[in-house]
Amino acid sequence: MRSAGYDREVKIYTKRGDGGQTDLFGGERVGKDALRVAAYGEVDELNASLGVAIAAGSDPVLDESLRGIQRALFDLGASLATPDPAHRKKAGIRGVGAVDIEALETLIDRLEGGLDSLETFVLPGGSASAAAFHVARTVCRRAERTVVGLAGSKGESVEALSLRYLNRLSDLFFVIARHENARQGLSDLAWVGRPD
Repeated sequence: MRSAGYDREVKIYTKRGDGGQTDLFGGERVGKDALRVAAYGEVDELNASLGVAIAAGSDPVLDESLRGIQRALFDLGASLATPDPAHRKKAGIRGVGAVDIEALETLIDRLEGGLDSLETFVLPGGSASAAAFHVARTVCRRAERTVVGLAGSKGESVEALSLRYLNRLSDLFFVIARHENARQGLSDLAWVGRPD
C-alpha cells in the first residue's frame, strides 16, 4: 500500500504493536490502553460509524457536508495522536477550528428549520439511516467523554476546540436522525414511560 503523499511502500503490519504498545505521532511509545490512544481510537470509531450512516442511505444532499465532517474527524484524530503542541504545529496538524464548529451549527439550524418542534424525548430508530445516525451520536458522546478525560489529565494537551466540536457534532447527528425520518415520511419514535 502506498501512503498518501509518499513514494515508499507502507506495510499494513509492522509487528511493533504485538507487545501491546503503539507509537504516538512524534515518536513516544505508549501502551495501547493509554487514555490518549483510547481518545483517538474512539474518534476513529466515530468516523467509521459516520461512514456506516452514510452507507445506510442518508440524504444525498448532505453528502458533501458529511464527507467534510469525516475529514475533520481525521484531522481531530491526528491532533489527539500528537501529544506535543509544538510537534502538532511543526507537522501542520490543525485539528478542528472555529470554522468547523460554525459549519456544524449552520447545518443544525438549516435542518431544524424543516422539522416539527420537539416536544418529547425520542427513541433511537425509525429508518435505517436515522438509526445509524443515532448510533453515530452515541459513539460521538463516548468519544467526547474520553477526550474530556484526556483534557483533564495532568500533563496532557488537547486542542482547545476539540470538545466543542464533538459536543456540537453529537447534536448534529441527533438532528440528522430526525431529518432522515422526516425525509422518509416517518415520525420520530416518541418516548413514553412504561406503565407501572
